[in-house]
Amino acid sequence: MTLIRYLFCTFFVLLSLVSKGQTYPALGRIESVDNSFKKIIDPDQVIQILADSMTWAEGPVWVPEHGFLLCSDPTRNTIYKWSVEDGFQPFLIPSGYTGLHPYSSEPGSNGLLINHMGELVACEHGDRRISKMSLSKGGKVTLADSWNGKRLNSPNDICQHSDGSYFFTDPPYGLPDREKDTIHRGRAEDGVYKITPNGKVEQVISDLQRPNGIAFSPDESVLYVALSDPKKPHLLAYPFHDGKIVGDGKVLFDFTKQFSGEGAVPDGFKVDGQGNIFVGAGKGVAVISKEGKLLGRIYTGVATANCAFGDDNWLYITASNFLLRVKLNTSSR
Repeated sequence: MTLIRYLFCTFFVLLSLVSKGQTYPALGRIESVDNSFKKIIDPDQVIQILADSMTWAEGPVWVPEHGFLLCSDPTRNTIYKWSVEDGFQPFLIPSGYTGLHPYSSEPGSNGLLINHMGELVACEHGDRRISKMSLSKGGKVTLADSWNGKRLNSPNDICQHSDGSYFFTDPPYGLPDREKDTIHRGRAEDGVYKITPNGKVEQVISDLQRPNGIAFSPDESVLYVALSDPKKPHLLAYPFHDGKIVGDGKVLFDFTKQFSGEGAVPDGFKVDGQGNIFVGAGKGVAVISKEGKLLGRIYTGVATANCAFGDDNWLYITASNFLLRVKLNTSSR
């Protein structure tokens, strides 16, 4: 075999391996702060690049029934799909804005969720609603688009309680002029809302600036809310019981005390079965214990928005234009 033919064949073998998900380029590093972090992830784990063609990657969610990942690009009004077998491709266009005229810089969907029925639930910036859609039949249904007679601003992230209720954040990021928008803004406050199992919308928090990520602790005794407020970049913990918040939120973690050179503010996050909180913030995913201690960081080197637990202990990360993944030692369950 000639050298040229050998190189030619080798190139296509590597290309085939990449297309089948067997090898990927890498970036970043693992940064340990506490010795316990090694139980969560090995310090020599490689952060794999699965895709790099988005404008701003957000809202990853693993779909266990079908074995693929979905994520949003709100700037492109598109939800993308990734799987080992088929790679990275558009899944839903438009994802969050169905209007005919340009609306904002981030009109598409943001946070995504697979609900207890296996349906896709989306926070839609442009259409200013929470929707759900069957993955097999398609067709969207609006779960919430207003409260107390006024439109929502631009729903950002969402979680579901075991009783079927949804809790979501409603900052102004998807409005044409964001915080300064006085024309389209339906509500002055950046609220946190609940959708009850019978479809009623309730405002549960009204005094926050830029609420973003939201999730429950494993036992649902705490509702966490991230504030992407540069002045108060906090991860808040609210006591929760019997389907409602039962006390004031306390600051579990203050991002001004960490990663100060990056101007890190918390964005989306997920909580594993041990109560550790994986927060997209600054240039990576900060891993924080349920006591509020920084354990370590999955450093991506780029603005990092969110993450999601997948199959086989994979953590999927949306960061800048990238979809990434890294192997954890422990299950998220």
